[in-house]
Amino acid sequence: MNKNIAKTERRNKIRKRIRATISGTAECPRISVYKSNKHIYVQLIDDVAGVTLGATQSKSTVEGGTQAGSTIAKIAQDKGIKTAVYDRSGYEFHGVVKAVADAAREAGLDF
Repeated sequence: MNKNIAKTERRNKIRKRIRATISGTAECPRISVYKSNKHIYVQLIDDVAGVTLGATQSKSTVEGGTQAGSTIAKIAQDKGIKTAVYDRSGYEFHGVVKAVADAAREAGLDF
């Protein structure tokens, strides 16, 4: 089996396991992170209503992750949201994914 396909399948299994345990509401939305080779995408999602409350994107670097995290926290605060649930989407919690979480926490979002 191709190494990249095996890696993707492993991440998808982890992602499904995570999504089975967490869910976002209007008061406490889910912060979903997706990263590609060039960009990182962060969304605030209300799973009960099935809508995206806010989204941002940035370059897939630690600095870009910090920018995306602070931007998503600002979007959440503008909507009156104080708490959220963090969904790392099967990625390891380091580098860009950790930078998003740390920046959102520093900007005042609690999760």
